[in-house]
Amino acid sequence: MYRTHNCGELRLKNLNKEVTLSGWVQKTRNKGFLLWIDLRDRYGISQLIFDEQRTSKELFQKAKDIGREFVIQVKGTVIERASKNPNINTGEIEVLVSELILLNKSLTPPFTIEDNSDGGEELRMQYRYLDIRRNVIKEKLIFRHKVNSEIRNYLTKLNFIDIETPYLIKSTPEGARDFIVPSRMNQGEFYALPQSPQTFKQLLMVGGIDRYFQIVKCFRDEDLRADRQPEFTQIDCEMSFVNQEEILNTFEGLIKHLLGSIKNINVDDFPRMTYDEAMSKYGCDKPDIRFGMELGELNEVSKHKEFNVFNSSELIVGIAVPNGNTFTRKQIDNYTNWVRRPQIGAKGLVYVRCNDDDSFKSSVDKFYDQDDLGKWANKTNAKKGDLILILSGNKSEVRGQISALRLELAENLNLRNPEEFAPLWITDFPLLEWDEESQKYHAMHHPFTSPKVEDISLLETKPGEVKANAYDLVLNGNEIGGGSIRIHDKNIQSLMFKYLGFTKEEAKEQFGFLMDAFEYGAPPHGGIALGFDRLVAILDGNESIKDYIAFPKNNSGKDVMINAPSHLNVKQLNELSINLKK
Repeated sequence: MYRTHNCGELRLKNLNKEVTLSGWVQKTRNKGFLLWIDLRDRYGISQLIFDEQRTSKELFQKAKDIGREFVIQVKGTVIERASKNPNINTGEIEVLVSELILLNKSLTPPFTIEDNSDGGEELRMQYRYLDIRRNVIKEKLIFRHKVNSEIRNYLTKLNFIDIETPYLIKSTPEGARDFIVPSRMNQGEFYALPQSPQTFKQLLMVGGIDRYFQIVKCFRDEDLRADRQPEFTQIDCEMSFVNQEEILNTFEGLIKHLLGSIKNINVDDFPRMTYDEAMSKYGCDKPDIRFGMELGELNEVSKHKEFNVFNSSELIVGIAVPNGNTFTRKQIDNYTNWVRRPQIGAKGLVYVRCNDDDSFKSSVDKFYDQDDLGKWANKTNAKKGDLILILSGNKSEVRGQISALRLELAENLNLRNPEEFAPLWITDFPLLEWDEESQKYHAMHHPFTSPKVEDISLLETKPGEVKANAYDLVLNGNEIGGGSIRIHDKNIQSLMFKYLGFTKEEAKEQFGFLMDAFEYGAPPHGGIALGFDRLVAILDGNESIKDYIAFPKNNSGKDVMINAPSHLNVKQLNELSINLKK
């Protein structure tokens, strides 16, 4: 037996008990005649003590040779500590060691195995197995497990069945780029890794499995950022014989349950907002509603003067920064430079100071009087002491720009409290969106999303005005899930493919199996997919998902620990009939 107790378990109630502990050496402290070792495992730290009076000379010398991160086993007696440590659970006791066994030596770690490590991210990713020993990472992985367990239990109680779907599937051009897997047995043919189990879960509905879920790996070959990885985990769900309202209520219940069980927070019913309302009020379809600063559209009160910048703009929009009149001119200039960055792309920033005496001071005083500026304040709900910031330009671009500025301001003003949770539903998305590059419409969600029944007739004449029976779940300004009522009729699905630019042959080649299934009694169905990694991070008060994944990729999509992706040798390439370009 390597241990009778773990390193976080012993208390005063265990005094005088003979125990066996195993773990890693956190640190040692040698006072000459006294030696302490902090022994660590997953559960905590126990202090070991050796002294010249009570410890044999041989054992004392052996303890002196023990270094950081050595793996050891000790036997000894639990005694009361003379100098107690209230910062750890085992801080009232220590173990007087009678036997020490070296299980494995360790090289000096490349960074300190402590909460505040001296290792940079790339170095810690290279030695991720060491990074996991740190409490800050270990606790995040444990937190992920707790959320996973709560989800599984909740859905199981609602009669959802956990069913695995294939990882080796067929490549489709819709959505992000696929990861392609060559087939050795079928020369010249390729699998793809799933971006989502979408078609399979629909087929399960045809198969009579009326409530399905899967916490499943998905893969997208796309550019990365803090909340994206090339492989990620999704809570994938589908239900039969349900309408949109029933789906929203089911998964609103799930999030309420998680907030209650994991965070001990009760939230009211989630507010709902249409896509058009979200874009108008916040400039994006995943608004953070923990703070105000709603957008005010200023077209009707700003295009009557000789200010060509506004007069030539499709949209003029402003936000009121609470107590922003305290900003210095340098601070305002910094925000102007911030929105001019290529990532944002604005040409400039107009400001209006709302003074305590009800007067206004603006960067465009030359063109607008106090009455005009008062109307701007009214449109943006600005109050005395606030600062109005205004952007203008193309409608689709300027909304994204001011939305980004709004979040940047909120971050700098500490308005985004990570322990406050503000979920909401976004509904009534456009079914299709126009792509300038390809000069055709694409499905905003995916081609299997049902249009609103009342809008089907518009597909022929006004496709851009068709609303989808789709919905997104947003939490603290992050989209954590999206879903829709699906098309379950072959004729409507064929029509959808037509308006997405598929020929009949292309539709049959890529999705013929699904169309065929619809002819065998497909029930009405719909579902949702929640980003598990992102949900876990947000519940834990973070937005970056990397620390909640045991072995994440870096921002280039590489695993620097195992050096993946890597080159194949010539023999492997030949077996797959692959010739690489030189």
